[in-house]
Amino acid sequence: MLGASALGAASAAVALADPGQAAAQAVGVKKADLPDLAIKEVKVYVADIANVHRLNTPETGEIVSIVTNSGIEGNMTIGNRGNPPGFLEYAKRRVLGKSALDVTSITPVPNTRRFTAYGALTAPRRGDTGRNYMHDAIIDVCLWDILGKAVNRPIYQLLGGTKTRVMAYATSQHMATVEEYAPDVLRAKAAGLRGYKIHPDRGQPGRANHLSQLEEIRQVRKAAGDDYTLMFDASRTGNLYSALKIGRLLDDLGYISYEDPIPSEDIESLIVLARALDVPLTIGEYLLEMNSFADYIKRDALDIVRIIADNIGGITGGMRVGQLADAFGLEFQPHNWGNVMDMAVAFQIELASNTNYWFEMPWPVEYSDRVYIKHRFRVDQDGYINAPAEPGLGYPIDRDALDKVTIRIDR
Repeated sequence: MLGASALGAASAAVALADPGQAAAQAVGVKKADLPDLAIKEVKVYVADIANVHRLNTPETGEIVSIVTNSGIEGNMTIGNRGNPPGFLEYAKRRVLGKSALDVTSITPVPNTRRFTAYGALTAPRRGDTGRNYMHDAIIDVCLWDILGKAVNRPIYQLLGGTKTRVMAYATSQHMATVEEYAPDVLRAKAAGLRGYKIHPDRGQPGRANHLSQLEEIRQVRKAAGDDYTLMFDASRTGNLYSALKIGRLLDDLGYISYEDPIPSEDIESLIVLARALDVPLTIGEYLLEMNSFADYIKRDALDIVRIIADNIGGITGGMRVGQLADAFGLEFQPHNWGNVMDMAVAFQIELASNTNYWFEMPWPVEYSDRVYIKHRFRVDQDGYINAPAEPGLGYPIDRDALDKVTIRIDR
């Protein structure tokens, strides 16, 4: 008999190969009986977010809307990417007049990536300006949102996910000074978060970055206590020498993750670090192709697979990499950062993944809230984020609230 993990992986594989069939099976109908999913409109709501805390500096308030003939609307934030130019025209060319179930028939650019996302959403190869991987990822999320809403199921259930909650850790801001981290971890711990990840300060005048980081690592462990889960994200600020120094301290103090210690392209140094340190290396935010992940895994240049769904084809690409991590028995950590929609994308992938164990919670938690979405990401009394019950991405737009902050609608 197949175990639950194998069954979940098999379900995800089926869903990625034929999303429409997976959706139909989820509600016990034939694929032909699904609502009319031909796409009739693409538009962008431009919202005023002047009074919110922006976790991503480029966030500018745009929300994509892809609407079917049956009135089902798929949404995804675009503003966290600085509203990349030309999205509306690009999306219209890609999807207008096509069924959300048939967009996969669009011929992909050959020899680009080694996977095809929902909607043949592949990245351009060098020199090919006909495709835009960031635009494609946004479209991919909207299509999955439509599909989930069409059958009244959250996306993760279409992908074979059976989890009901995921444990959460707080992921810090980049503080101005070393001394701010110890009080911050105590606030996160008191709020019920089950772990804490340091994003180091941006550097003190006249002091090497790694010296400040070493002190932050020590102070946070002392404040949090020996049994509290801690992680460290160097944000690619080090070199091999400083990364070894930091990694050895992380080993001594029992940290469970060392993320992006050096630039990801320095794979040879990552291999050296992985061999020298006990703390797992968490790598992948800056990898843009699935075959890159395979190479890093094959060469033992990482221990935990990390993704930003935007970079690798949206939900479909994220699930493909998650399956790769699962095949090698590696922990899988999608990047949760941004507003509610950004976090919802990562959460749907996490809920469908067999080897994801953590929900990354931007800290302070209210920084991800947006007035146009009623739901908020908050931990329960046990420190978990509970799976959404709403269909699609699971965190529906509050239309009245969105109307109040909408500056214009681009069509």
